[in-house]
Amino acid sequence: MSEKIPYKIYLSESEMPKDWYNVRADMKNKPAPLLNPATHEPMKPEELEQVFCKELVKQELDNDDRLIPIPEEIQEFYKMYRPAPLVRAYCLEKKLGTPAKIYYKFEGNNTSGSHKLNSAIAQAYYAKKQGLKGVTTETGAGQWGTALSMACSYFDLDCKVFMVKCSYEQKPFRREVMRTYGASVTPSPSETTEVGKKILAEHPGTTGSLGCAISEAVEVATHTDGYRYVLGSVLNQVLLHQSIIGVETKIAMDKYGIKPDIIIGCAGGGSNLGGLISPFMGEKLRGEADYHFIAVEPASCPSLTRGRYAYDFCDTGMVCPLAKMYTLGSGFIPSPNHAGGLRYHGMSSILSQLYDDGYIEARAVEQTSVFAAAEQFARVEGILPAPESSHAIRVAIDEALKCKETGEEKTILFGLTGTGYFDMVAYEKYHNGEMSDYIPTDADLQVGFDGLPQI
Repeated sequence: MSEKIPYKIYLSESEMPKDWYNVRADMKNKPAPLLNPATHEPMKPEELEQVFCKELVKQELDNDDRLIPIPEEIQEFYKMYRPAPLVRAYCLEKKLGTPAKIYYKFEGNNTSGSHKLNSAIAQAYYAKKQGLKGVTTETGAGQWGTALSMACSYFDLDCKVFMVKCSYEQKPFRREVMRTYGASVTPSPSETTEVGKKILAEHPGTTGSLGCAISEAVEVATHTDGYRYVLGSVLNQVLLHQSIIGVETKIAMDKYGIKPDIIIGCAGGGSNLGGLISPFMGEKLRGEADYHFIAVEPASCPSLTRGRYAYDFCDTGMVCPLAKMYTLGSGFIPSPNHAGGLRYHGMSSILSQLYDDGYIEARAVEQTSVFAAAEQFARVEGILPAPESSHAIRVAIDEALKCKETGEEKTILFGLTGTGYFDMVAYEKYHNGEMSDYIPTDADLQVGFDGLPQI
């Protein structure tokens, strides 16, 4: 190597972030407020506190404070697995024959196998501080449920997880990790809730969606004394906690004088992408620097690239507040593809506003091309990536190959959200040629659009 940049860049303990960064403080157009589904008026704090922890509601509604101090207890927990490494993908660069420099922030160095623990420990901390008995949640691929079960175990909280049915069946080992940490895991939609029964009656044999699982988790939280609902993506508070990814990344890059030209992340609800790009986006919003941001989503669930920017329910059962976001409609049930964590009908209100304002590009990629990129990456970089992360890998490789054609020496940064060792059923189907590329038709999407609330 001619450059004095190590393969892996770690921060020292003294360099670790002490604050989360709130990108909303620098947004000229703030995310639209959550609306009460009955009155269509902005949700009041006391209304949200019936569902969420009180301190998390404050964070959800805070559009003004740029820096939010990370409590010492959470900082101490972060030290168990953070800082996460920023890795220079020298081997991938060589394999591609590209002049581009490729970096990835690897968030898989913990038992949950993903970035989700960054917000799970924060939400469990605030639930414990409020004196709650437990929390309920949904999970798609199982990474969020795993992370939350770990966090709840640490704080002696009960944890009830509703897992998207197709993921529950495809990923039994992820389910068992959750149970090992003490969580109860129910495939969603289920017969254990009223909204689950209703969804099953309307969609017999459905493989479920994150929207279905959210509805069930919220019902249980609001009908069980001493419980609140917590969410692993989409909400402002979650993107706030996940900003530690981007803040760490920026500190590490600044340390070596590295400035990325292109920043790429997979996008389902938006927690990983929002967390990675936050401090860089802040610079762009303040006019201090320029970056090209790319959100990558599955072609089978294309909320940004083919969705509508409108107020919609965050859940299939229509029991949650209304959020203005890019959405396919809360009634849209995506095909049972293997990117379980990206199978959500909508997108974070923060990212939706930034996308609508033209700060982010969005691309939809097909499942087989994603797994081709995952396999290529695994063979040269030594990490088996999660299907969700592999969407970002796909586009990072595409951008690096463009640099090969043009001779441009761009610097590419992407988020590697976690590992894929519990996703071997998906890899098996890819290797056996049994994986298909389902893309919804305009008629398929229209069904979801027809159910959008009239605001």
